Amino acid sequence: MKHSKAGRKRILIVEDEPAICQVCLRTLTGEGFDVDVAANGAVAQDMLGKKEYDLCLVDIRTPIMNGRELYQHIKEEHPELANKVIFTTGDILDNKVELLLREANRPFLPKPFTPDELTAAVRQALKG
Repeated sequence: MKHSKAGRKRILIVEDEPAICQVCLRTLTGEGFDVDVAANGAVAQDMLGKKEYDLCLVDIRTPIMNGRELYQHIKEEHPELANKVIFTTGDILDNKVELLLREANRPFLPKPFTPDELTAAVRQALKG
Protein backbone atom coordinates (compact mmCIF):
# COMPACT_ATOMS: atom_id res chain seq x y z
CA MET A 1 0.00 0.00 0.00
CA LYS A 2 1.14 3.52 -0.72
CA HIS A 3 1.82 5.89 2.13
CA SER A 4 1.33 9.63 2.06
CA LYS A 5 4.34 11.65 0.97
CA ALA A 6 6.53 13.48 3.47
CA GLY A 7 4.76 11.94 6.47
CA ARG A 8 1.60 13.96 5.91
CA LYS A 9 -1.61 12.46 7.26
CA ARG A 10 -3.95 11.08 4.60
CA ILE A 11 -7.71 11.55 4.95
CA LEU A 12 -10.46 9.86 2.97
CA ILE A 13 -13.64 11.91 2.58
CA VAL A 14 -16.75 9.91 1.71
CA GLU A 15 -19.33 12.45 0.59
CA ASP A 16 -21.82 12.71 -2.28
CA GLU A 17 -22.59 16.44 -2.01
CA PRO A 18 -20.13 18.36 -4.26
CA ALA A 19 -20.29 21.58 -2.21
CA ILE A 20 -19.39 19.77 1.01
CA CYS A 21 -16.62 17.86 -0.79
CA GLN A 22 -15.12 21.16 -1.94
CA VAL A 23 -15.23 22.71 1.54
CA CYS A 24 -13.62 19.60 3.07
CA LEU A 25 -11.00 19.33 0.35
CA ARG A 26 -10.05 23.00 0.45
CA THR A 27 -10.02 23.16 4.27
CA LEU A 28 -8.06 19.97 4.89
CA THR A 29 -5.50 20.40 2.11
CA GLY A 30 -5.00 23.94 3.40
CA GLU A 31 -4.23 22.44 6.81
CA GLY A 32 -1.52 20.25 5.26
CA PHE A 33 -3.35 16.94 4.87
CA ASP A 34 -3.36 14.71 1.80
CA VAL A 35 -7.02 14.23 0.91
CA ASP A 36 -8.86 11.78 -1.33
CA VAL A 37 -12.60 11.94 -2.04
CA ALA A 38 -15.04 9.10 -2.68
CA ALA A 39 -18.63 9.79 -3.80
CA ASN A 40 -19.99 6.76 -1.93
CA GLY A 41 -19.03 3.84 0.27
CA ALA A 42 -18.43 1.45 -2.63
CA VAL A 43 -15.82 3.78 -4.14
CA ALA A 44 -14.32 4.31 -0.67
CA GLN A 45 -14.12 0.55 -0.10
CA ASP A 46 -12.07 0.20 -3.27
CA MET A 47 -9.81 3.11 -2.29
CA LEU A 48 -9.22 1.62 1.18
CA GLY A 49 -7.85 -1.48 -0.52
CA LYS A 50 -5.29 0.57 -2.46
CA LYS A 51 -4.03 3.17 0.03
CA GLU A 52 -3.56 3.55 3.74
CA TYR A 53 -5.52 6.30 5.46
CA ASP A 54 -5.06 7.92 8.83
CA LEU A 55 -8.68 9.07 9.07
CA CYS A 56 -12.01 8.70 7.27
CA LEU A 57 -14.70 11.38 7.21
CA VAL A 58 -17.84 9.42 6.32
CA ASP A 59 -21.24 10.77 5.34
CA ILE A 60 -23.83 8.38 6.77
CA ARG A 61 -26.19 8.81 3.83
CA THR A 62 -24.46 8.12 0.53
CA PRO A 63 -25.86 6.23 -2.45
CA ILE A 64 -24.86 2.67 -3.42
CA MET A 65 -23.14 1.92 -0.07
CA ASN A 66 -24.03 4.06 2.92
CA GLY A 67 -21.88 5.06 5.86
CA ARG A 68 -23.18 2.28 8.12
CA GLU A 69 -22.24 -0.37 5.54
CA LEU A 70 -18.84 1.23 4.94
CA TYR A 71 -18.14 1.40 8.68
CA GLN A 72 -18.96 -2.32 8.98
CA HIS A 73 -16.50 -3.01 6.14
CA ILE A 74 -13.84 -0.90 7.87
CA LYS A 75 -14.32 -2.79 11.16
CA GLU A 76 -13.96 -6.14 9.39
CA GLU A 77 -11.25 -5.40 6.81
CA HIS A 78 -9.34 -2.42 8.28
CA PRO A 79 -9.83 -2.69 12.07
CA GLU A 80 -6.90 -0.34 12.75
CA LEU A 81 -8.94 2.39 11.05
CA ALA A 82 -12.24 1.76 12.89
CA ASN A 83 -11.28 4.19 15.64
CA LYS A 84 -10.31 6.83 13.09
CA VAL A 85 -13.75 7.49 11.59
CA ILE A 86 -15.73 10.71 11.90
CA PHE A 87 -19.31 10.55 10.69
CA THR A 88 -21.13 13.44 9.05
CA THR A 89 -24.86 13.74 8.68
CA GLY A 90 -27.58 16.25 8.05
CA ASP A 91 -30.15 14.00 9.72
CA ILE A 92 -29.29 13.40 13.38
CA LEU A 93 -32.94 12.98 14.37
CA ASP A 94 -33.35 9.73 12.46
CA ASN A 95 -33.51 6.70 14.82
CA LYS A 96 -31.22 4.56 12.64
CA VAL A 97 -28.62 7.32 12.50
CA GLU A 98 -28.84 7.85 16.24
CA LEU A 99 -28.40 4.10 16.83
CA LEU A 100 -25.34 3.95 14.55
CA LEU A 101 -23.71 6.90 16.29
CA ARG A 102 -24.38 5.38 19.71
CA GLU A 103 -23.15 1.89 18.72
CA ALA A 104 -20.06 3.09 16.86
CA ASN A 105 -19.16 5.56 19.61
CA ARG A 106 -17.43 7.73 17.02
CA PRO A 107 -17.50 11.51 16.71
CA PHE A 108 -19.82 13.13 14.22
CA LEU A 109 -20.19 16.48 12.57
CA PRO A 110 -23.75 17.63 11.96
CA LYS A 111 -24.21 19.32 8.58
CA PRO A 112 -23.76 22.09 7.83
CA PHE A 113 -20.42 22.44 9.63
CA THR A 114 -17.84 25.20 9.40
CA PRO A 115 -14.24 24.78 8.25
CA ASP A 116 -13.13 25.47 11.84
CA GLU A 117 -15.43 22.74 13.20
CA LEU A 118 -14.10 20.33 10.58
CA THR A 119 -10.47 21.11 11.38
CA ALA A 120 -11.05 20.79 15.14
CA ALA A 121 -12.82 17.42 14.77
CA VAL A 122 -10.09 16.04 12.49
CA ARG A 123 -7.26 17.17 14.76
CA GLN A 124 -9.03 15.73 17.83
CA ALA A 125 -9.69 12.38 16.11
CA LEU A 126 -6.07 12.10 14.98
CA LYS A 127 -4.88 12.60 18.57
CA GLY A 128 -6.96 9.71 19.89
